[in-house]
Amino acid sequence: MIHPIVKYGDPVLETPAKPVEKFDEDLQALVNDMFESMYAASGVGLAAPQIGISRRLAVIDVSNGKNPEAKIVCANPEIIHSEGEQREEEGCLSVPGFRGHVARPQYVTVRAQDATGKEFEMRGEALLARAFCHEIDHLNGILFIAHLSMLKRDLIKRKIRKLKKAGEW
Repeated sequence: MIHPIVKYGDPVLETPAKPVEKFDEDLQALVNDMFESMYAASGVGLAAPQIGISRRLAVIDVSNGKNPEAKIVCANPEIIHSEGEQREEEGCLSVPGFRGHVARPQYVTVRAQDATGKEFEMRGEALLARAFCHEIDHLNGILFIAHLSMLKRDLIKRKIRKLKKAGEW
């Protein structure tokens, strides 16, 4: 089932998510829905708060659905190591139409659990490292715009307020 993406301004996006504790059929169904919702929105990552669910759960696929083996499920993820730096343009499904250059680590190692609860560690580079950081930020109640300059962030917030007033957000 495709869930609507929650947009900036919804409190669930700025609240740290609760840990995943039950690894059951309901969680597996949620993971499937999250992949379906992410692909429908043309994203490479999606965190549960982005569909209004306050859980430390994210799905990532930097192949855009082209490689089934690229699908990653991260429950209760944490970054345990990072190195280097990359500065690339970044966007967010919850802040549609806005992009900005964000500095992220070039490499990150993440420790998480899969959809069955099994713990794993995975190293990501370039876009995958960026996706890990971006989605874990979501789980901590942080949006990518927090990494932009205050000027750029305020400009985006002003434009969003105008869109809200016009009923277009």
